[in-house]
Amino acid sequence: MTSARISDPSLLSKVMAADAAASLITPGTTVGMSGFTGSGYPKAVPMALAAQIEDAHAAGDDFRIRVWSGASTGPELDGALAKAKGIEFRLPYNSDPIAREQINNGEMKYFDMHLSQVAPMAWQGFLGPLDTALIEVSAILPGGELVPSSSVGNNKTWLDRADKIILEVNHWQHEALRGMHDIYYGTALPPARVPIPLVRPDDRIGQTTLRCDPAKIVAIVETHAPDRNLPFKPADDSALRIAGHLLEFFGHEVAKGRLPAQLLPLQSGVGNIANAVLTGLEDSPFEQLTAYTEVLQDGMLDLLKADKLRMASATAFSLSPEAAEELNRDMELYRQRIILRPQEISNHPELVRRLGCIAMNGMIEADIYGAVNSTHVMGSRIQNGIGGSGDFARNAYISIFMAPSTAKNGAISTIVPQASHVDHINQDVQVIVTEQGLADLRGLAPRERAQLIINNCAHPDFRPMLQDYYDRASRDSYGKHSPSLLTEALSWHQRFVQTGSMRR
Repeated sequence: MTSARISDPSLLSKVMAADAAASLITPGTTVGMSGFTGSGYPKAVPMALAAQIEDAHAAGDDFRIRVWSGASTGPELDGALAKAKGIEFRLPYNSDPIAREQINNGEMKYFDMHLSQVAPMAWQGFLGPLDTALIEVSAILPGGELVPSSSVGNNKTWLDRADKIILEVNHWQHEALRGMHDIYYGTALPPARVPIPLVRPDDRIGQTTLRCDPAKIVAIVETHAPDRNLPFKPADDSALRIAGHLLEFFGHEVAKGRLPAQLLPLQSGVGNIANAVLTGLEDSPFEQLTAYTEVLQDGMLDLLKADKLRMASATAFSLSPEAAEELNRDMELYRQRIILRPQEISNHPELVRRLGCIAMNGMIEADIYGAVNSTHVMGSRIQNGIGGSGDFARNAYISIFMAPSTAKNGAISTIVPQASHVDHINQDVQVIVTEQGLADLRGLAPRERAQLIINNCAHPDFRPMLQDYYDRASRDSYGKHSPSLLTEALSWHQRFVQTGSMRR
């Protein structure tokens, strides 16, 4: 590697090895990291920092830091620091299995929050001071202007708020990323807040680079390391059937005149089912689609390549290794039709409502009235976090949640009498889809919703149990609006905890 991507000569003296840069991060401090779903996160300095933390622990010294990010990151960051037991506090999202275990064991504090609210809350001061920003970029321009890499996330806020800045310049990130980003600097706190001037998904309202005060840069580390996202599994029968139900629903809505022929801007959560839906759109009759979403998955690249998707706006890529290589290989092609924005813009409720997004997100479970749990297993063990699903669900033109009807080889029903934890109240959930079918809940009273969800979405093995519960609740409940048997509502979860199955 050379310093060809650092075109500000005054900053060349700041180039150093990863372990030297890591030594500038001290115990007890807060570090704002770049990264969003395994893209654009720093890879060398966190690994070096984890080694230094392990050495400190071996010497009997306590060394932990507070970590903020855009969303999830990769094994070289969350995984390495968690393995070293170096994270005291984490926000706003985590998917690393080691960190998850420490959170659920009470060893790591975790603040799970809506992704659109992270930057405003940081500016409001509620999160406390930010000591260091550790940001991956693809290049440094004169005057400290930074070319972002494969995610934007909260980088703008971290660079502005941090006392000192460490940059990783990753030569693996394609130089043609320059020009893909749209960094908007017009947000402000009340009472100075003004409307965001974006009215179409392909509007550009900012600049292509991040601003950075060169005086705050204390270290620059050059790397050549790929992003790490897990490969997508081939769509199984359940995912394909869920995709089929959704595509049929979209066709019905177009026929009824409730959606235009090119649909509305698509938002898609991360995962194999969401990717299967996107893949299904490739052979659908819908043309000239657009996306206004958090992440771009393999399916969206395929839609762009097939000219089904006219353009896509997001804050990050979330690509399999094969798709990431393809993106890098054909970056010039994709750059003209992709915009990467800060997550305070990609997830902004004002914009989601204005654009009329179709929100498609995954869930862990839904109850018979349509309340959705997307974060906790059996009510108390967090899986990942709410991410941006709440930003989109409450403000979407159509809010869709989807999952297979069972989990754990049929031991768990996704449809339950009462959700063990609620992230999305039933007023924010309009459509529920499993491989069994689709329930359009719009305009329905609770008891109508319950019968539709049981009939259309529950697995046949659990449908009689749900119907029996609902019938008895309708007869014996304290109230008849949303019938519930308080002593039984969570008994399915308790049975699983005790026996390993929700079945009787």
